[in-house]
Formats: sequence, structure tokens, C-alpha cells
Amino acid sequence: MSVRTVLRMGDARLQRVAAPVRDFGGEELRELLRDMCDTMEALNGVGLAAPQIGVGLRVVIFGTPPAQDNGQNLRYPDADAVPYTVLVNPVITPLGEQYEEGWEGCLSLPGLRGVVPRFLHIRYQGHDEYGALIDRTVSGFHARVVQHECDHLDGILYPMRMTDMSRFGYTAELFPGREVQDE
Repeated sequence: MSVRTVLRMGDARLQRVAAPVRDFGGEELRELLRDMCDTMEALNGVGLAAPQIGVGLRVVIFGTPPAQDNGQNLRYPDADAVPYTVLVNPVITPLGEQYEEGWEGCLSLPGLRGVVPRFLHIRYQGHDEYGALIDRTVSGFHARVVQHECDHLDGILYPMRMTDMSRFGYTAELFPGREVQDE
């Protein structure tokens, strides 16, 4: 178990399409998930995709802190709670055509934020770390987090989804006087 280095935008490995996981029973997947969890927690993230730590597999984790930790994440203090989830080989299906714009940050773009349109309602399917089926219908911040993390599996970073670059910049400049952690 260890905190891994998060690749930053510009690293070619972040632009690759990740391969599906084939072995759910192996120690390799368990070790990857432990490292991903340690890394996400150390950086106060709400999600992390395996490609962000240089592993080209279709694996994401996400979730906000439990209620005993005030139910808040330092990077998204006003966000709704999202249950901790391991999602392997995910498939996202938009439910309707309604979009919602919202501020996003990314551990691969430290210190930056941008407004990104995302589907408001989605269904996501995949497997947990043991191969059991996951099938959820979600909305709002939960849907945004899943879409953001799964984009990493296809080599997409959130600025590639932005439609208005005037709403992209450094957190300290965009939100002066507001303490929003981004590292």
C-alpha cells in the first residue's frame, strides 16, 4: 500500500484508452485498488482513475468522506455525499439529454478549475473488485464524478469537455478569499 504519483496533464499516458480488466481474483487488482485508495485519500480527492497513476486499466474509484468525517471533502465542500465505490470496466448510459454545468477540478490538473457540462442523470454499470455487478442510476454531483472519472479511461481530461474557456483558471484566482483545496 502506498501513495502513488498522479500523472499531470501533458503526460501522454493520460491520453490513452485503458484496457478492460480480465482478472478479478488476482493480487495485482487488489494492490492497485489499495494504492488508488491511499492516493485519493492523501490528496483529498473524490475520485481517481487507474490511468492517473500510470496503470492502463479500466478501473475507477470514487466517493466522498463518511458522515463521521463531517461528510465533506476539502476540494468540494458543498457537494452531496457519494458512496465509496470501486467500479471496474464501467459503462455509462445517459438518461435523457439534460445537461448541467458545474465546476470541476482534477488531481491531474492541480490548482485549476473549470466549468464542464455533464449529463444530469446517468445509469452506470460495471463490476466491483470481486466481479459482482454494479448497476446504479444517479444524478447531480454523483453523476458528475462518475462521468469525470470514466472519461480518464478513454484518455479525456475535463478541459476537453469545456465549452467556455473563460471559465477555466487557477482556483486562487477564480475564488479569491475562499479556501478551496486543490492539491
